[in-house]
Amino acid sequence: KGESNLAFRERAALDARVSSAKILEIAAKHKSTVQYGGGALSRSLNLVGRMIAGGLPTRVFYVSHGGFDTHNNQANTHERLLQELDSSLKSFMADLKEQGNADRVVVMTFSEFGRRVNENASGGTDHGQGSCLFVLGKPVKGGLVGKHPSLTDLSQGDLKFTTDFRSIYATVLEDWLKTPSKPVLKGSFEKLGFMG
Repeated sequence: KGESNLAFRERAALDARVSSAKILEIAAKHKSTVQYGGGALSRSLNLVGRMIAGGLPTRVFYVSHGGFDTHNNQANTHERLLQELDSSLKSFMADLKEQGNADRVVVMTFSEFGRRVNENASGGTDHGQGSCLFVLGKPVKGGLVGKHPSLTDLSQGDLKFTTDFRSIYATVLEDWLKTPSKPVLKGSFEKLGFMG
């Protein structure tokens, strides 16, 4: 049994190396004239842009942009992180437009937690329940969905969320990816009508 398990792991590792080589080969075909920044998010989105331009048949790409767990020095840290998010997404969207793929891609940001309203003693904020996310791209109807939460009417120090994130996911799953959301989300959630 140990040999078959080892053989399986070796085969999986080989498959991963072959897949990685193919992805890099596809990505190498596209050279954008768009200038991306030097941060990790820009590099990741640049790679995704090259994979899209190269025709990689993938419906969902995932990149991360860490550092938002700001229990201290939040103002300076958030400013830097949000500037990087802004410039990285701006470059990525310009790259998609240059490729002729702007109408084929939707970008969604999310976080697994929000921040509390009040600052802690270290100049940061602790984990909270309310947050925001962005959905962008040519196929998206622009505008604000949901209501701005109150900064004074709180739930034990947390923002009261006004829109269930699962409604956003349901909208993207059904109206963009054309995938039933109920099995994924383990329930039915209102769609929000922001997809064109």
